[in-house]
Amino acid sequence: MDETPLCVCSELLIDGQPVAGQGALETILNPATGEAIARIAEASSEQVGHAIGAAHQAFDGWSRTTPQQRASVLLAIADSIDAQAHSLARLEALNCGKPLHLARQDDLPACADVFRFFAGAVRCQTGQLAGEYLPGYTSWVRRDPVGVVASIAPWNYPLMMAAWKIAPALAAGNTVVFKPSEHTPLSILALAPSLAEHVPPGVLNIVSGGGEGVGNLLVSDPRVRMVSLTGDIVTGQKILQAAARTLKRTHLELGGKAPVIVCDDADLEAVVQGIRTYGYYNAGQDCTAACRIYAQSGIHDRLVSALGTAVASLRFAHKRDADNELGPLISARQRDRVASFVERALGQPHIERVTGAAVHSGPGFYYQPTVLAGCRQQDEIVQREVFGPVVTVTRFDDLAQAVSWANDSEYGLASSVWSGNLDRAMQVAARLQYGCTWVNSHFLLASEMPHGGLKRSGYGKDLSSDSLQDYSVARHIMVHHGQALF
Repeated sequence: MDETPLCVCSELLIDGQPVAGQGALETILNPATGEAIARIAEASSEQVGHAIGAAHQAFDGWSRTTPQQRASVLLAIADSIDAQAHSLARLEALNCGKPLHLARQDDLPACADVFRFFAGAVRCQTGQLAGEYLPGYTSWVRRDPVGVVASIAPWNYPLMMAAWKIAPALAAGNTVVFKPSEHTPLSILALAPSLAEHVPPGVLNIVSGGGEGVGNLLVSDPRVRMVSLTGDIVTGQKILQAAARTLKRTHLELGGKAPVIVCDDADLEAVVQGIRTYGYYNAGQDCTAACRIYAQSGIHDRLVSALGTAVASLRFAHKRDADNELGPLISARQRDRVASFVERALGQPHIERVTGAAVHSGPGFYYQPTVLAGCRQQDEIVQREVFGPVVTVTRFDDLAQAVSWANDSEYGLASSVWSGNLDRAMQVAARLQYGCTWVNSHFLLASEMPHGGLKRSGYGKDLSSDSLQDYSVARHIMVHHGQALF
């Protein structure tokens, strides 16, 4: 790993100016070691109010800019991300504990691509045909920005989630107050000076702090017209309750528990490699992780055996970055939460430990990649989101039973089906109640395609032109011609 000292920026961005936070100090940890790497002062209530006021003031001018003007700003941000990719990836790896080579290879290119996509998408919007729907009147539909958007991001992909939230909101003509997770603010704060160079003052503000303080202030302020959250169900419910008081729009992505249906005729090697990769990517701290396996009886035993061997070979906690395939969990609290899920599961006599199921003995917040077999549909470990490197396997006989079990969940974000029979796979995919279903794959995302959930996984879409719809409102304009001339 590059040992060049990193400059850790601790200043917030309010009304185009870097400012030191005036609130409580938050200690930022490196999850790979458990050591403190920075102390960041969160925004005070006065600073949060100033940020909202700046966004409110800037909205009139920014909302009147053309798509081309907004696209130019987004392209400049993407170029800045590319120019700083090395240092930003190092901060992301340090703050999240994830392997540096994965942050460089996956996170940073994806961030830049999101800004570039929305720069193009906002210039290519289409709408309902204008015309005379009543005699003597011409109607057309505008899509206009909502206003001030408060965006609240999680800690699992700090910079990528910032891109997912900031890019479409700005592209649609809104102004933004963005709050990163108090655990992982380093990369977006490091990018803030570049953002200030390209974005007009007040259009994008960054305030760090916890949800109970800074987050509540954002959600309760009547000048904020929309709240975008990626988080858990409980946080989403709190946001909705608070937003109802001022009738704010909400955009919620609230987690997942992705079912993976494996048919007898599936390519076993491909399934094992897919789950090994996409069940444990980012240490399983991903709402779309391939974590809930339903294996048909004819392939079940071979899958459990092969998967146990494959997952046991996952590399982590090595000194050399390139030797690591997954990192630690974000905190000791999250590690212990994952451990408690597994401990309770193994207390059930029908659940079998295939591999893992223990806290790593070395430094950092690592948990061993785990496979549990013999799990039943009603088990807690099958029903609840663990958000760690834990995959369960449940046997099924009939395909209709597997689809029923897959849909029997409060979550509805992501799913996959694996079969050598494409007709069978497509019929299963059509019946799964999830925002995304992959066939013979899992986890892959594209900026052009929508990402979002059903049921208690929330609503609204990230990525794709659908996201621009969520961050804008349709307005009907009707003009009376007066008396016909001919």
